[in-house]
Amino acid sequence: MEMIATVLTSVFGGLLALLLYQRAYFTLWWKDLLYYFKLRQHKKRLQARLQLGIVTYLDCFLQQTRKTPSKPFIIFEDQVLTYQDVDRRSNRFANVLRRETQVTPGALVALWMFNHPDFICVWLGLCKLGCQAAFLNTNIKPKTLAHCMHSCGAQLLLVCAELLHLVEEALPDLGDGVSVCVVDHTSAAGGFVTLSDKLEQVSEAALEPPPRVDLHTDFLIIFTSGTTGLSKAVRVAHLKAISSMIFFQMCGATSQDIIYITLPLYHMSASLLGIGGCIQLGATCVLKRKFSASQFWKDCVKYNVTVILYIGELCRYLVNHPSVPEEKAHKVHLAAGSGLRSDVWKEFRHRFGKITIREGYGLTEASIGFLNYTDELFMPFELLRFDPQTYEPVRTVAGRCLRAQRGEAGILVAPLVAVSQFLGYAGDKAQSEKKLLRDVLKAGDIYFNTGDLLFLDKRGFLYFHDRVGDTFRWKGENVSTTEVSEVLGLLEFIQEANVYGVTIPGCEGRAGMAAVVLKQDHHLDGKRLHKHLVKTLPAYAWPRFLRIQNSLDVTETFKQQKTKLVQEAFNPCVIQDPLYFLQAPQEDFIPLTASLYHSIVSGEILL
Repeated sequence: MEMIATVLTSVFGGLLALLLYQRAYFTLWWKDLLYYFKLRQHKKRLQARLQLGIVTYLDCFLQQTRKTPSKPFIIFEDQVLTYQDVDRRSNRFANVLRRETQVTPGALVALWMFNHPDFICVWLGLCKLGCQAAFLNTNIKPKTLAHCMHSCGAQLLLVCAELLHLVEEALPDLGDGVSVCVVDHTSAAGGFVTLSDKLEQVSEAALEPPPRVDLHTDFLIIFTSGTTGLSKAVRVAHLKAISSMIFFQMCGATSQDIIYITLPLYHMSASLLGIGGCIQLGATCVLKRKFSASQFWKDCVKYNVTVILYIGELCRYLVNHPSVPEEKAHKVHLAAGSGLRSDVWKEFRHRFGKITIREGYGLTEASIGFLNYTDELFMPFELLRFDPQTYEPVRTVAGRCLRAQRGEAGILVAPLVAVSQFLGYAGDKAQSEKKLLRDVLKAGDIYFNTGDLLFLDKRGFLYFHDRVGDTFRWKGENVSTTEVSEVLGLLEFIQEANVYGVTIPGCEGRAGMAAVVLKQDHHLDGKRLHKHLVKTLPAYAWPRFLRIQNSLDVTETFKQQKTKLVQEAFNPCVIQDPLYFLQAPQEDFIPLTASLYHSIVSGEILL
């Protein structure tokens, strides 16, 4: 008996020591294990669903409609649409489109609408016709609209009434082969087919199922600014679409949740993660036409919201907004999204109550993602060392790339394998090839270059560091410096422009700034410049600061030098060149004085 007691004591002592060691050195081990089993369970459910023939976004929606036909799916202002309501209305849109436009399966149709239940109904209607949708950013101007239509190859544009005037401006550039329909009861301009007024004339009965698809074929086109030039048409596969739908589920949301979506539906975050996530769960979505900091918590209380979808900029607006009683009276228990800075994260939790935050990272182009349950990765990745001047990966004499060390920022890349594909940009093979890195770690391998810099700390946590090259992020959108430079160069008084992003204390991302050289015998016309920006670029892409130079600094290969400009930013105490600030109320660029600079960096003037 003594021996047994000794053995048991030793075993229990060893287990206790092991537990204490685990808690001291592997504090997240249990969470890792639980999340691993959660991923395994989802994989099994997905495989079972595929065996039943449920392989597309539309299949998932129809399955959920059969399960919960009377459950509210979309709440929009005073409208409540059940899963069955959306199913039937999407059938009507499909029938009207087939009758009025003779659209055929396989056609690519551009959708240019603000957030509205009919955005979802039209989209699902296109899916039922076997068509592929291309989502257009509602901030784009006529020139960019024409570019997007040409690059993706869409011959039919479905537009809401509020954007029709921009379509009229773009008509000469769209070409004769493009048809336009208005998703409304009437049209302010003649010559356009309206759709909403014809819905009652057609059947709401289910259509014949569209042809079966391959998981790796195109499902959707979403436009992104990429790294250079105008918007690029990213091809999203069916596999990526249905994989994205598990986001809310992996964050801990359930079918009982009411999920608040204020992000624009033309973004992957709202359409695939958000609406798709609601469909996956069978949850209810409260859809907002446009984000409003003043109405946010009031809406959460009004609609009994329990889960919110965010981007970092949205959270910053909320913590900077004056306090309202509803920010403590809500029922929100989960916030899921991406791009949340650590300082905003802390203030958000401190101010708005015990809300679980699930911060993720993902890309429209490639299947790579992270979720911060403890930082579980969805797909394999590497962080590569890079040249700070060119942002190209550093290679050895043998031509292989080098991994970044822990604590060192590196370019995030993902290997292209069967479950992690990059279909490329529609109509742009050259730009598609630029996103690929070959012979990275061994001969013959291919990696997708995300264009993002991240670093891994000693505990294995990943942190976003910056964008690389010719893109920066502002107001939750990617801004192409090349596009903005080209727009500035169209003005008669600007000879050259070098556009870059600068950080501002308390702001997410980088604000636009341009170093410009004026033509000889010309002066800066701030009001003319502002008018030009309003006409040609969305507000988030406008340069907020100007730096007037005699000549632009270039590298030995004649590329514009940005590093020093970014470091000096817009501080008039450091920069001797004339500086200007976009004063929006005056619709003009005004001299940037030291006092104005301090008002901006202190947060007295909000951007």
